[in-house]
Amino acid sequence: MKSAETRAMRKALAGMVGFLARGAATRDYADQPSDSHLIGLVRGDGAKRQFDPALLKAALSRGLITRRTGPGIRTSTIAITDAGRAALRRLIADPDSAFQDQHRQMVARTDQEFGAVTVNVLESPLSALARIKGRDGAPFLSEDLVEAGERLRADFTRGQMTPSLGQRWEPVRAGRMSGQAGGVQDLTDAALSARQRVEAATGAIGPELSGVVLDACCFLKGLSQIERERQWPVRSAKLMLRTALQALARHYQTPRSNIETSRRAPPPHAP
Repeated sequence: MKSAETRAMRKALAGMVGFLARGAATRDYADQPSDSHLIGLVRGDGAKRQFDPALLKAALSRGLITRRTGPGIRTSTIAITDAGRAALRRLIADPDSAFQDQHRQMVARTDQEFGAVTVNVLESPLSALARIKGRDGAPFLSEDLVEAGERLRADFTRGQMTPSLGQRWEPVRAGRMSGQAGGVQDLTDAALSARQRVEAATGAIGPELSGVVLDACCFLKGLSQIERERQWPVRSAKLMLRTALQALARHYQTPRSNIETSRRAPPPHAP
């Protein structure tokens, strides 16, 4: 019975993720019956489907979809993630294992619209690197480096900086007009603060290394993909990433009060 239920869930997830693979969707309130427990979604091309809230929660938990909150909860956008696209490809190759939870480490998160969900923290490339041991038995990435990367990723997510389908992420710039789509006016205070923290963190890392951190921690690209896109030598990305994470960890470990004190401190007197 449990196996049949699992197959039914995988089939339902595949249908929903396949629907979103053709375009992001928003909540459809216009044609929603008042007594319906289903959640209606409408894509930009006008296509509409209704899904069980539990199915949406399951997809969020597995990292197959993401919800980007707009100015109001009625303008939130639900889109497929890279993990969701990968799951669809696996479904074609092996329908029985595409959405299984094996090799996952789930932690609790809270979504404003769908309630408590769990998130797979092992989808980050940092998790795989943290399990690699050096000749001395120490992990390739120490715990503080992994925490720094996940902290950046958390702010990246809170700042709603994941690009829409067909778009590239661009950081907030002070000179950007707030009336433009995606500008400061469209963000909540929490999201704007998160974006500013990402800006500060990447600025502290520097332009030479910030790209690899964003690719690995925020866009969840594999190391081989990073090397291919940046035309780096094989096995060089993990070394560059570790160096970048060390700079990121130093940035997070520096108390702001110490920075402000050093700025206010008078120069030392010459002997």
